[in-house]
Amino acid sequence: MELETLFVIGMFLTFGALLMTGYPVAWVLGGTAVIWTVIGVIAVENFGANLWFDYSSSMGLVPERIWKVVNSETLVALPMFIFMGIMLDQSGVAERLMNSMVKLFGAVRGGYAVTVIVIGVLLAATTGIIGASVVLLGMLSLPVMMENKYDKGFAVGTACATGTLGILIPPSIMLVLMADRLAVPEASVGDLFMGAFFPGLMLGAMYVTYAIIRPMLQPHIAPVPEGTEKVTWGIVWEVAKAVVPTAALILGVLGSIFAGIATPTEASGVGALGALLLALMSGRLNLEVLNSSMQQTTRTAAFIFAIFLGATAFSVVLRGLGGDQVIEDALLGLSFGPYGVVLTILFAVFLLGFFLDWVEITLIILPLVAPVVQQLGFDLVWFTILFAMCLQTSFLTPPVGFALFYIKGVAPPEIKVTDIYRGVVPFIIIQLAALAIVFLVPEIATWLPSVAYD
Repeated sequence: MELETLFVIGMFLTFGALLMTGYPVAWVLGGTAVIWTVIGVIAVENFGANLWFDYSSSMGLVPERIWKVVNSETLVALPMFIFMGIMLDQSGVAERLMNSMVKLFGAVRGGYAVTVIVIGVLLAATTGIIGASVVLLGMLSLPVMMENKYDKGFAVGTACATGTLGILIPPSIMLVLMADRLAVPEASVGDLFMGAFFPGLMLGAMYVTYAIIRPMLQPHIAPVPEGTEKVTWGIVWEVAKAVVPTAALILGVLGSIFAGIATPTEASGVGALGALLLALMSGRLNLEVLNSSMQQTTRTAAFIFAIFLGATAFSVVLRGLGGDQVIEDALLGLSFGPYGVVLTILFAVFLLGFFLDWVEITLIILPLVAPVVQQLGFDLVWFTILFAMCLQTSFLTPPVGFALFYIKGVAPPEIKVTDIYRGVVPFIIIQLAALAIVFLVPEIATWLPSVAYD
């Protein structure tokens, strides 16, 4: 085994070992970079190692790379979209949607589950913050579904899985980070937003189909509530009043991007302003709410940017040690063919999702494998959407899927961890099925970006 390969493997093993100590991921990434810079320099200067490695071409490049990160216009959208999502949570939009839609779908078997999914899709199109969406949907829906004798696994699985849609359905902060890491015109933020639009809606539709069909086959898991109101035009009007403001915000953000009127960065400002106006219209906007939203936005953005800086140092040193070439040779050396290489990458990402957050995987793994996929002749938007869908699946995968911990924190006491695990399994299967569909029919992800500016 060549020295470069040994060093690359050693660097990843060091990262994994330090991660287990419980130190913040940003420090672990940066610390690993420092350790292996020292090892690399000592190996070359003191032992004559056959490596094209020195300080100036590794850690010496980090200040310049960090400047590019903080000077990136694309990343301005990140705190804006985070603020938009947090402010919408504070505005009471979700509560109004839940109260009105329950009257519309409540009399249908599985209607509460359908309501949660529809609201989740709308929330996903306004916020890409998974933790906030899962917690909010859990708090709003689980007590009601438990009161109406829904199966615990079915109820908690629906709320948990639906909350993860925000990582895929634009405007997703994950797609913003992915576009910045790829840094190629073929996979801009706008292209990724458009590429994720139909796969996200398809996945939401598959959830709704499941929520309707399974109660038909197993009526005991979702009884028809007693004493529900008959649907009237008044109820329909109430739903419309709840949906229209949210739909207008979605249209303002995504519509301006898709129509080419605004860049994603400019549209993020529209979204932040729109969320403020919705909070004002609902009577929820005051100094306390504004202060809380800004503090949460700052903490979330700082967390992501800290990992960003650590990952930048890690990536620079890994490349200096020949990591990109080692990984490229390993992938191209597989005997599975081009599609087999893509499947291997996705499977590895799926497994990494058991242990790492999507931020680390996006910042470290995606820039290493994307050039190989592009070299094989695949559409980069298609591959990135598959990558994103794979990460979304990892949020639900026991035992350490992050969404499982979020939902457990707000679930009623009678819902056990085993109920959560049992409830999310069907949704994991649905997500893998959606992933397979996009893999086999790339046009689902590539058609809209290809015609958007024709």
